[in-house]
Amino acid sequence: MIPLTICKDKTLFVLGLARSGRSTVAAALAGGARVMAWDDNAEARAQVSGAELTAPDNADWSVIEMLVLAPGIPLTHPEPHPAVFAAKDAGVEIIGDVELFVRQMPDARIVAVTGTNGKSTTTAMIGHVLQSAGLDAAIAGNIGVPVLELDPGTPDRVYVLELSSYQIDLTPSIRPEVGILLNITPDHLDRHGGMAGYVDVKRKLFAHMGTGCTAVVGIDDRYGRDLVEALSGVQGLAISPVAVGRPRPGSVYVLDGRAFADGLSIMDLNGHPALPGKHNQQNAAAAIAAGRALGLGAAKIAAGIASFPGLPHRIERLGERDGVSFYNDSKATNPEAAARALASFERIYWIAGGVPKDGPLAPVLPFLDRVTRTYLIGAAEARFAVELSGRTDCVPSGTLARAVAQAASDAQADGGGVVLLSPACASFDQFADFEARGDAFRAQVAGLLDAEAAS
Repeated sequence: MIPLTICKDKTLFVLGLARSGRSTVAAALAGGARVMAWDDNAEARAQVSGAELTAPDNADWSVIEMLVLAPGIPLTHPEPHPAVFAAKDAGVEIIGDVELFVRQMPDARIVAVTGTNGKSTTTAMIGHVLQSAGLDAAIAGNIGVPVLELDPGTPDRVYVLELSSYQIDLTPSIRPEVGILLNITPDHLDRHGGMAGYVDVKRKLFAHMGTGCTAVVGIDDRYGRDLVEALSGVQGLAISPVAVGRPRPGSVYVLDGRAFADGLSIMDLNGHPALPGKHNQQNAAAAIAAGRALGLGAAKIAAGIASFPGLPHRIERLGERDGVSFYNDSKATNPEAAARALASFERIYWIAGGVPKDGPLAPVLPFLDRVTRTYLIGAAEARFAVELSGRTDCVPSGTLARAVAQAASDAQADGGGVVLLSPACASFDQFADFEARGDAFRAQVAGLLDAEAAS
């Protein structure tokens, strides 16, 4: 834990008591703060000790100095939480746990990773590369470990933080040593008032960067290219564009699966078991650029990436049976992410569905020629059946368990292929989160593989 001594004798209100909220309460109490806290979920409140459990509408906002908001609670759109209105009326600052970390440790070396897709893989890969090279590196943020839950580490520690758009919006003073924007595609538009608001929040990550900082920006979409142009006038800021499929002077790029930096070959990414697909080539290019910005040589970067084991639920290979391979891509909670997975394979038996995001399935359409059959589950079943009609053979499976059984049977009967869970949807209709969905898929596949081994 990182005690928040900057909050000594101050009164904080922590709203939202999931893991990051609980770590904020503990760190603030350890630093000598008075903490008021609330969560509408009684079970979440029961896991907190030492704080004054007070509903926001019962709080005396005149004595509160900071509202620490959980990232999942609306700050601006579609409508601010009532506590946000109360805090603003009282002149109370509204921030998040990462902002508290930044203020507590102003000299911390931070690598901040954002983007619509690929954040977790890139964050974990950079952390792995740094640790493999012998550096003290810690991984935290949206990847699942609250930053305040970490120990302070050595003075040279590098904090590799995955930051969502929600977290960036609550971290106004961050100035990362290396700031990374992988890509921007439509997502979370309801929380940012549309695409323009979403892009603006992503760009806030770079607002305070300058001399001594490096901006690593994916330029495979126009938003990244526009950001590079906007940052080109920032005095002292180093800019490292990353691209897949096209060389560019001064950039890190991947061409035919081989990564280059400043025109020099760094490594061959073809065949890396944990990094299939062009989207993972972009992730690797960003990791190379970050390693170079932090002073690592090409050999150490390449060795770290080569030994990177990948992450659960991100095109995770689970095994093979009778020529049928199984991949868990439960983290693909939007069509753009699912499209990246579909682009990575042929002869796909695709399991899709859940709670659909705003917007059409357009990103996946160019890759449907790779799909042999689609198995639809959850709340999106009817809508996806209409959108995919005439484009792919759709099976109304309903549940994940039924979809796995059907897809595995069909793939085996057809002589092999890839059973891919890449839902293009959130999970909340049938599962607590994407991890629970992926774990259920893994368990079902394990049952199939175990049965085959026994036979």
